Amino acid sequence: MTCPAAQRILSPVRLTHIGLCVSDVERSLDFYRALGFEEDPRRPRVSMRGGMAADLLGIPDVALEAVYLVKDGATLELLGFPEPGVVGGGLREMNRLGLTHLSLEVDDLDAAAARIVEAGGRILAESRIPVALFALDPDGTRIELVARRTPRP
Repeated sequence: MTCPAAQRILSPVRLTHIGLCVSDVERSLDFYRALGFEEDPRRPRVSMRGGMAADLLGIPDVALEAVYLVKDGATLELLGFPEPGVVGGGLREMNRLGLTHLSLEVDDLDAAAARIVEAGGRILAESRIPVALFALDPDGTRIELVARRTPRP
């Protein structure tokens, strides 16, 4: 049961997309296409420099490239920053505050893991359990692969 105050606050709100900063938009686009994502035909690619992009993002003199991908009703926005470039990288701890991973249900863990490696990602072999494992995209974003528990109809 939802409390009335939460209904008033949340009723007009919906999740529109999740943004993912990447070091190379085209490489990441190829990677996520290999996982079944498709470029959203309703949203054109975005290329912006300075102005409103700098104001919105709080990055002076920014150059931004964005591509929207869709899969199973979810939208993933790939964000590239030709200027000033990206910061960070490396394997992120799962208990670090903020978003930790993307999760995909798959029919065959081994086949999905092989597809990730072929597309430029890598598998965190030590994370493997009988029903799931973690992999990394080309920039080190964690992707959880979870074995489907019920067969497809």
